[in-house]
Amino acid sequence: MVPVFDLKLTREDLDAVAETLRSGWLTMGPRTQEFERRFADAIGAKYAVAVSSCTSALHLAYLAAGIGPGDEVIVPSLTMVATAAAVLYTGATPVFADIVSLDEPLIDPDHVETLITPRTKAVVAMHYGGYAAAVDRLAALCDERRLQLIEDAAHSPLATLGGKALGTFGVSGAFSFFSNKVLAVGEGGLLATDDEDVAAFAQTRRSHAMTSVTWDRHQGRGEHYDVTGLGFNYRIDEPRSALLLSRLSRLDREIERRRELTRRYRSLLAEIPGVIVPFSDESVESSSCYILAIMLDDPARRNQVRIALREQHEVQTSVFYPSIHEFSAYRSRFPGIELPKTERAARSQVTLPLFTHMTEEQQDQVVDALRAELAP
Repeated sequence: MVPVFDLKLTREDLDAVAETLRSGWLTMGPRTQEFERRFADAIGAKYAVAVSSCTSALHLAYLAAGIGPGDEVIVPSLTMVATAAAVLYTGATPVFADIVSLDEPLIDPDHVETLITPRTKAVVAMHYGGYAAAVDRLAALCDERRLQLIEDAAHSPLATLGGKALGTFGVSGAFSFFSNKVLAVGEGGLLATDDEDVAAFAQTRRSHAMTSVTWDRHQGRGEHYDVTGLGFNYRIDEPRSALLLSRLSRLDREIERRRELTRRYRSLLAEIPGVIVPFSDESVESSSCYILAIMLDDPARRNQVRIALREQHEVQTSVFYPSIHEFSAYRSRFPGIELPKTERAARSQVTLPLFTHMTEEQQDQVVDALRAELAP
């Protein structure tokens, strides 16, 4: 079976985690602080706050932006449900925007503009697959309307737009280190920002809004602490931070390998009728190439093709993503929403295998299988 994603850890990765376990310090501490510094440097942000997940990073980003009951936040519907769920955590209302097209399954700035109301507090740009949403246009729109721009950069470490890192265009950006992500350690996330107040908010609220954490007190920095607000247990642990530090050192090389595989995929898939490969050849050069997404011309064939790939050709696939506004929990809260381009993409999309140690033989197996199943 060619898996949709696979992770290979090195001896250095395992040693880094083992050394952390031997140290006896397992909660947030020096490795977390070092990873935060190195990740901030890597993307050109002033501050990075490591947390337990990208969902918690989004939640803290929304709270730091002052989002709460009565507010609206414009989000794409073609994204992981967490993008919208974290809005609901604050008591605010997600407002769903359509994508540009099947070729560009990213939040549409023109549609965003039509959705702005007096209650709108923020816009969320999600960089689908590691490809840049129009954050330059959205940043200008948000400045003009006095809105906050927040980036869901879960797919996008080290991806750029015009030489500037994704996750650094808005007031804050949220990154994911989930098991299948570009920088994967199982669980974990990070909030990046250039705003000192946002960083300070996230740093305290991730640990119950306490004015000092265990590592501070261990180092003799404060015998007592105060609690200054409603906080959360959004801490990351030291073994994950150690693994992140180890894997970050080769992230550039791994993303370049993803780009090589993506370029080869695009060349091979161009020969198969009935397949749309989103984005452009040029956009690969600045993307993190998190996933290889295709859209089928005939959405009705999607499920049978996926089953055949798995059962007859030993190729695993996935779907990134069902549209949020069509989930039962969201239909009941927000009935009557129609986003035709998002809905078409959600019914057409197939995620093909892509991982850094994928071989050309595995790629050929995937493409040959798809060609066989889509043959007239």
